[in-house]
Amino acid sequence: MTTLLFATFLFGALALAYFSYGRWLSKSLFRLDPGAAVPSSQLRDDIDYVPTPRSIVFGHHFTSIAGTGPIVGPALAVYWGWLPAIVWIVLGCIFIGAVHDLGSLIVSVRNRGQTIGEIAGRLLNPRVKVLFLTILFFALTIVLAIFGMVIANIFNLYPSSVLSSWIILPIAIIFGYYTHKNGGSIGLATVISVALLYLCIYIGVYYLPIKIEPIAALGQFGSPVLIWTILLLVYCFFASTMPVWMLLQPRDYINSQQLFIAMGLVLVGLVVAGTTNQIDMFATAPMINTSLPADTPPMWPFLFITVACGACSGFHCLVSSGTSSKQLARETDAHFVGYGSMLIEGGLAIIVVLLCTAGLGMGITTADGSGTKTLSDAWLTYYPAEGSYVKFGLRQQLDAFILGGSNLLGALGIDKPLGAGIIAVLVATFAATTMDSATRLQRYVIQELSTSLKIPMFQGTYAATTLAVGLGAFVAMIPAPGDNLGTGGKILWPLFGATNQLLAGLALIVISFYLRRRIMPLWFIIVRAIFMLFIPGYGMVEFLRKDVLSSASKYPIWQQRVLLGFGAGILFLQIWMMIEALLLWRRVKGVAEPALPPLPELPTQKNALT
Repeated sequence: MTTLLFATFLFGALALAYFSYGRWLSKSLFRLDPGAAVPSSQLRDDIDYVPTPRSIVFGHHFTSIAGTGPIVGPALAVYWGWLPAIVWIVLGCIFIGAVHDLGSLIVSVRNRGQTIGEIAGRLLNPRVKVLFLTILFFALTIVLAIFGMVIANIFNLYPSSVLSSWIILPIAIIFGYYTHKNGGSIGLATVISVALLYLCIYIGVYYLPIKIEPIAALGQFGSPVLIWTILLLVYCFFASTMPVWMLLQPRDYINSQQLFIAMGLVLVGLVVAGTTNQIDMFATAPMINTSLPADTPPMWPFLFITVACGACSGFHCLVSSGTSSKQLARETDAHFVGYGSMLIEGGLAIIVVLLCTAGLGMGITTADGSGTKTLSDAWLTYYPAEGSYVKFGLRQQLDAFILGGSNLLGALGIDKPLGAGIIAVLVATFAATTMDSATRLQRYVIQELSTSLKIPMFQGTYAATTLAVGLGAFVAMIPAPGDNLGTGGKILWPLFGATNQLLAGLALIVISFYLRRRIMPLWFIIVRAIFMLFIPGYGMVEFLRKDVLSSASKYPIWQQRVLLGFGAGILFLQIWMMIEALLLWRRVKGVAEPALPPLPELPTQKNALT
């Protein structure tokens, strides 16, 4: 019962923030106007710019920003204890992450859907634009490589998830044609699509689990993980170039409905297990873990980097300014889509913590088959072969979430294999939505960089997308130390968390310049920007100093050099951008940025909302 009351308090805090602080930001600070012109109508092309009902945009935005970040991050962060993770998730989500997402979305909407990199070039100067886009380019290349590997591993560990993860593609295309082209009922299409998806989950679990062995038969061409990754990247090429209403929007929307159903079932399971005293996270997991191995990184600053998307993420500014701002039908939808999505993601991160503590504690089985009663007893013995925090890898994080979720669903009488299948499909499809959105975003970044650097070859849609997918595949093909082909994303993955958080700090700087040029209140942004620049910057320096440059480094020499070069390069670009911002700060107060070019003449088109 204590766990249930605690969870109720946490979700209540997020709901209160939406209707109080979030509403103040939207109405009083940014002054959202329902009648203001929006990019989806100004530049409508029915490919990237499409005015869309806010429920569909919300589904696309939420699933794109969520991915596996709020799952894998909190699952690992509870290692320091669940209390620090919960505190940072709630406070970070409300006061930093949601503010960052809302600000990025609004600034982009008011700049004709330009990406945050383009906007930086106008609000600061063209050099900053190139610096920012270069950071985004490297970060997105890693995302494409690592997320393909994550999904491939889920297919390997949970073959029941394969059928549903792929069948959602034709379902989404039919959904898009029915609702967008034919004006069909979104409600009816939602019910049928989600029902088909869950039917496929059931079939995949009990009748048709598509194991990775058929892919393994192609072993002479590479490892199974590599082949799955390449197949996913091929899918991403088409998803990135097709009109958003045809695949990206409906797929993300269906995924969001799937998540809400799964989260609802988990919460009901939490209520049942809590009222019957089957769970008690206060007894099964330490609030603050004081029994950590000697090689455990310090909680400060690495907790803030590890939780990642559950509290704040720089990747969100790319989605806000890259795709969502081009789809909002009215400016006031930004509150629901930008601020609301981040709060839901914080709620998902809270659920992950509950599943990995109270939920996993309901039924832990050690490697020798013996059961244990408490998570604190089993945390280090659950996978004794793995040993410590440093080796607490992807499989353990996924298992902690999926098995913990199946335990809570089991409280509702749902068979554990089916429960595990529901949660596994959720993770796989969410990772895929982030991967295809990242491909589209990388295409925008490449096109903008090519324009700035006057490289006409990659300014076209298909050439830029080919380069984005090709680089992701190239990185994936490089085997990580001691691993197979297809795991190249792991090479730079240790630095991605800090790089991702630094992006949030840089985006907050851009938002600050937008407000300063208009003499609008900005104290609430400046403090957050400094925090999100200092903490990940400090974390990256500490990682490079203690883990890479140390004589006892666990990385081979060649990987140390790659990590050092990448980390030092990102820090150099960040510091350069900050210096540019400081030099400009005094001169821009009340001074309007260069005007946007005149709007092109567009043919009259039917409004998507009628």
